Amino acid sequence: MLGRLLVRYLRTYGWLLVGVLVFQFASALASLYLPRLNADIIDQGVARGDTAYIWSHGVFMLVIALGQIVASIVATYFAARAAMGAGRDIRRDVFEKVSGFSEREVSHFGPGTLITRNTNDVQQVQMLAMMGATMLVTAPLLAIGGIIMALQQDVGLSWLIGVAVPALLLVGGLIIARMVPLFRQYQSRLDNVNRIMREQLTGVRVVRAFVRERIEEDRFRGANTDIMVIGRKVGSLFVVLFPLAMLILNVTVVGVIWFGGIQVDAGNVEIGTLFAFMQYVGQILMGVLMATFMTIMIPRAAVSADRIGEVLDSTDALTRPSDPVRTFPERGAVEFDDVSFTYPGAEAPVLSGLSFRANPGETVAIVGSTGSGKTTLVGLIPRLFDVTSGTVRVSGVDVRRADLDLLWQGIGYVPQRPFLFTGTVASNLRFGREEATDDELWHALAIAQGRDFVAEMEGGLDARISQGGTNVSGGQRQRLSIARAIVHRPDILVFDDSFSALDLATDARLRQALWRELPEVTKIVVAQRVSTITDADRIVVLDDGRMVGLGTHDELLATNETYREIVESQLGVDA
Repeated sequence: MLGRLLVRYLRTYGWLLVGVLVFQFASALASLYLPRLNADIIDQGVARGDTAYIWSHGVFMLVIALGQIVASIVATYFAARAAMGAGRDIRRDVFEKVSGFSEREVSHFGPGTLITRNTNDVQQVQMLAMMGATMLVTAPLLAIGGIIMALQQDVGLSWLIGVAVPALLLVGGLIIARMVPLFRQYQSRLDNVNRIMREQLTGVRVVRAFVRERIEEDRFRGANTDIMVIGRKVGSLFVVLFPLAMLILNVTVVGVIWFGGIQVDAGNVEIGTLFAFMQYVGQILMGVLMATFMTIMIPRAAVSADRIGEVLDSTDALTRPSDPVRTFPERGAVEFDDVSFTYPGAEAPVLSGLSFRANPGETVAIVGSTGSGKTTLVGLIPRLFDVTSGTVRVSGVDVRRADLDLLWQGIGYVPQRPFLFTGTVASNLRFGREEATDDELWHALAIAQGRDFVAEMEGGLDARISQGGTNVSGGQRQRLSIARAIVHRPDILVFDDSFSALDLATDARLRQALWRELPEVTKIVVAQRVSTITDADRIVVLDDGRMVGLGTHDELLATNETYREIVESQLGVDA
């Protein structure tokens, strides 16, 4: 997966990679040429006292060194641009993929691991791309070129290279084999830390209300300790690798000096040649060490690439139709035709055999006991998930055949738990329609009974909203969420128990404003309070996922036992 991912995203930056290759090749050639120049200066200049030769070749050596520095800087710049661009593109595609996930995919992966995969995992692949574009090009050039140049200097000492290189490869291979499973465990432990942290931040009020701080601290401490233990094991392997590599390098240099010194004393090798050979040995072993370091990075990046690939290659539960319907003949109509729905892995269906219709402009309420399937029912309207059997038609079109963007444009959805984004009141309301004017925002707020409290906030429409809307009350969040849906100008408004955070008086005023100001908009209302739905055109009564009643408040009160029990439990026997 790692190779496929790199090829897919680095292909766009091919010209930068070509630049990396050219400049890294030039840098490696300069590095390999410098020891030879140094040897010539020692043998031809220093040994013979030829100052002019030393100056002329010294200046040339300086020019080559400067050229090497420039080439290395340019190559690193090109590599960084290519790697950072590829990382940006991967994050973009992962984000777009996750944005299209249904509830099923989000639940399957989990929010914590999705965040990790789009941040830490992408960073690992990004770093490998950058380091690989430089080190993986330089390492073989230095190692192979160093061997060729060393043999040109002195074949008799080449056996030292034949011993040192395999020893270094053996040490690196053994340590890398231990690191691969540790990196996989590390990423899994990182997911766990993110998940626990997210849960504790999201549920901080519940934690404090039940005095669970100590228990949650212990839970986080355990997960944090797990990742520390794995990190320490990885660190200990790094601690072993580099001293062993330096030991092999230094022992090899000592061997070159020892055996080379004997050759110099015997007059078989010149002193400059010996110095050059030592430098080439250092370059060879440095190239092998760089390659070893890269192979350490590859396993972790491979694990991260696999995790990214799982997201990018996942099959969406909601597939877009190949030939979508873009014409909606009956704007605002909602029809359920023998609809059943079962969650993946569930033993029994959540909804069974539902059939009813909401005509354009009508108000249809959904009521039932907790767990009867009300939220699942309204989630089928904007196609948050697909029916198991039967058909849901919106504006006269089967939602599975409709163009999803056009379908969603016609639906204003107010979830059970309202969520506001970091920004201002205006930016949150314009989330429904960016081109909405200030007058339209104030009008929507007036309908949603939020005009007064927004006007009192510092800045009015420009008042700041923190992440999740935590700086406003639950009822204010709910009204802002309703206003956002109104700004959207939908044909259908879906309220998933969206009035529960409001007091009875505000609830009544809001509903009256909705019916009065938006008479042409179809309203699907899920409610726990009977007082919220008494004036609905029709009420669907659910019990254990089945529709057990359909009619007006008065009709159901007279004929439906389930509805009567709900009403009596809230309003009394004489309701």
